[in-house]
Amino acid sequence: MMNTRSFFTRLLRSVAAPVDSARTAERKAREAIALCHALLSERGEVSGAALARDALAAYDALPANAFTFFVNFLARDFAPLPAKIASAVTAYSLEASPRNLVALQRAVEPPRQELFRRLNVAPGATAALVDMRRRLLRELKANPDWYGVDADLEHLFGSWFNRGFLRLERIDWRTPALILEKLIEYEAVHQITGWKDLHRRLAADRRCFAFFHPALPEEPLIFIEAALTERISTDVAPLLDPELPEADPALADCAIFYSITNCQDGLRGISFGNLLIKQVVYELGREFPRLKTFATLSPVPGFRAWLDEAAASHAERLPDFTCLNDADWFANGLLAERLREPLMELCAYYLTCVKKNAEPLDPVARFHLGNGARMQKLNWLADTSRQGMHRSAGVMVNYLYRLADVEKNHEAFVRHHEVAASHELKKLARECVLAADGISA
Repeated sequence: MMNTRSFFTRLLRSVAAPVDSARTAERKAREAIALCHALLSERGEVSGAALARDALAAYDALPANAFTFFVNFLARDFAPLPAKIASAVTAYSLEASPRNLVALQRAVEPPRQELFRRLNVAPGATAALVDMRRRLLRELKANPDWYGVDADLEHLFGSWFNRGFLRLERIDWRTPALILEKLIEYEAVHQITGWKDLHRRLAADRRCFAFFHPALPEEPLIFIEAALTERISTDVAPLLDPELPEADPALADCAIFYSITNCQDGLRGISFGNLLIKQVVYELGREFPRLKTFATLSPVPGFRAWLDEAAASHAERLPDFTCLNDADWFANGLLAERLREPLMELCAYYLTCVKKNAEPLDPVARFHLGNGARMQKLNWLADTSRQGMHRSAGVMVNYLYRLADVEKNHEAFVRHHEVAASHELKKLARECVLAADGISA
């Protein structure tokens, strides 16, 4: 009987534990939200700062399973009031005066924005809010009611992280180890395999720059890696080879940007890359007057996924690409040569003709074209790493930043979605079988 009772006791506890855990999580989330309400109603500056610290501490202390409850309360309790918005809309429609416009603007601004502003006076609050958005974005698709919370944070971050607050720093071997470790952790384009690899990437013929923010002094927001060369690079392997001898940077006439990494997921949608590239071009040009060419050696991260879909939809027009699933297919010289022409044409077609909302589907293409670069050249088997073969069948692109054309290209892309591309690349795209058959992307 004792064993039976013990079994049922354990069973009941196992059923009750998740319930108790959920209740505890909800209770703690309510306590944190109560402090947020108090902070929003507080008028005194000193007491408000103390409340901000308490509210932030309560949020930081939440158990992991309380996050959903907390954001649900943020979405519900700190949303704008529909009746107040309706009244302000009616007043403005009757009299479009500056006073009524201001009243309408205040009515539609969610109280959450003021809450986040007040929270941000607490030490460490900016980092906590960036991390809050990182966690929120991971679950946003499953929680559409959180869209307003995300929009409020993105709106505020756009102001808090504008160029006036950002600090450009060169990263070299004298940079504190804490930041160097984060470069290894965050690198998203070409993995840094250890300290020896990083040391080579920071050598005399290399440059690395990052943007920092005063509220996150030890957290790079975005960083860019460049190689100083005597010609435009068409193969990434030498740039990443830690054994490659250093070249004399004074002889370089070309700067190749081979990796750009956004470090903070919570700042997604806040554009730093355009500012960073322009600033780095200026800094490099000032340090090395011989530099005449600024270009990238960039991945095509969406090509293989699109190619798989295109091959399934147009199997009668395209070669059999199932061999691409073999990680080492490129080692077969005859096979690689047979696939070169159709893959290069398809990649050119993908980059210039396959669109999402009138802009190129490929995210790296959108980024560089939006910054005013020109799509210059496709490079066959330029990245034969496992990642490079998986995402783009080894193809890489040179985007050319010609300073005299950057603004013109940027305006044409933003206003008319025009893709600036070389004649060679456009010719490849026209020769693609999908383009020749008039198939819409």
